[in-house]
Amino acid sequence: RLPPPLRQTRVMSSPPPRDASRISASVRASGVPAFRVMEVMKAAHDRERDGKNVLHMEVGQPSVGPPTFVLDAAHAALDQCARGETTLGYTVADGTDELRGKVAESYRTRYGVDVDPTHVMVTTGSSAAFVLAFLAAFDAGDRVAIAQPGYPCYRNILEALGVEVVPVPVDATTNFQPTPGLLDLAEKENPTKPIKGVIVASPSNPTGTVLTSRELFALHDWCATKPSGKAFFVSDEIYHQIEYGTERAASALEAPAAKEAQVAIVINSFSKYHCLTGWRVGWCIVPDGLRNSMTALQQNLFINAPHISQVAACAALHKECAETLNSHVERYRENRKVLLEGLPKAGFTKLSSAGGAYYVYADVSHFTKDSVALCARILHVTGVAIVPGVDFDRERGHQHVRFSFCGSLETATGAVAKLVAHRKEWDVETVEE
Repeated sequence: RLPPPLRQTRVMSSPPPRDASRISASVRASGVPAFRVMEVMKAAHDRERDGKNVLHMEVGQPSVGPPTFVLDAAHAALDQCARGETTLGYTVADGTDELRGKVAESYRTRYGVDVDPTHVMVTTGSSAAFVLAFLAAFDAGDRVAIAQPGYPCYRNILEALGVEVVPVPVDATTNFQPTPGLLDLAEKENPTKPIKGVIVASPSNPTGTVLTSRELFALHDWCATKPSGKAFFVSDEIYHQIEYGTERAASALEAPAAKEAQVAIVINSFSKYHCLTGWRVGWCIVPDGLRNSMTALQQNLFINAPHISQVAACAALHKECAETLNSHVERYRENRKVLLEGLPKAGFTKLSSAGGAYYVYADVSHFTKDSVALCARILHVTGVAIVPGVDFDRERGHQHVRFSFCGSLETATGAVAKLVAHRKEWDVETVEE
């Protein structure tokens, strides 16, 4: 079915009408906004090109590559290919049996959950998993709820597919996470069109907040039991294993009702904890009702995740990598401590709890009404690159910024020192209450 006109979905601004006299981008594509973080990256790059120092806190990418064990496995596979022992060609659409089996085993060892390897789909990063899952689960015009602030690609992909996004505004009072009560309010906005899906991330981007197992299961059960009919519960677990509290992040598959309800779509990736961002390999645990559709979509849209990346991913799950990867998390923990203790000294007093991932989301409404301009000024004055909240929250993002602390300890301490020392130069606006 063709999607409804883009005007029926909530977008930041209406795209210009197409000019029939020339070839141009579709109305659907024209309505997808660019990533602000990429603009900050370019500005930081330009500054470095001019010979000036930059302290990078704008990108959610580990500052180190994969463990040596992973690189050795990939190297060996390439050597086998060079000797003609393998082609590293297409795999079956859902991924190699070895990798799917290892992913399933990781759920048994980490979460105590039995996952059938046939329910594991290996994807080209989590991004492809979202595209495949959204296409399989939702029709054009369906209503899908997301937390705001949240990862912008959820909204942008859904809107490009003609899905109506239902923003659920969250703040520090709910630890920047949705609640069943907030979902009830969102459902009542349009009683004639029940919500067909809910997307939740724990730990989250951009706030780094983590749901307790009880909170996560309550959201899952809301989707499974709401009176207007079941909704798919999309659980983004890409930042699992990067956690700083006493309770680890729970998987939606651990919900007591998960096996029977079959509403959970769990998405994860090797990009963050395993440091394989550029290798583009992730996975999805697919519920019964979507397996055939998602396989058909994978066959037609992507064929399979890159074979060499699947080899690397298998190695990343080996116990040989655990010590190295956990040492990175300990570095993030130290960086987090530096920011949570140091940023208030620079005037950033309203910070997210940052219980996981590697982000701190800061309220800067006392500094500015334009976080884009503030970030540009901070980069110019101090060399500290951070991103405005407008990517993550179209309505309130101009009052927030995000710090990413997945770099070195020296970057974190240096950034705090620069922000404190030069505050009089970058904190120059007068903001009326």
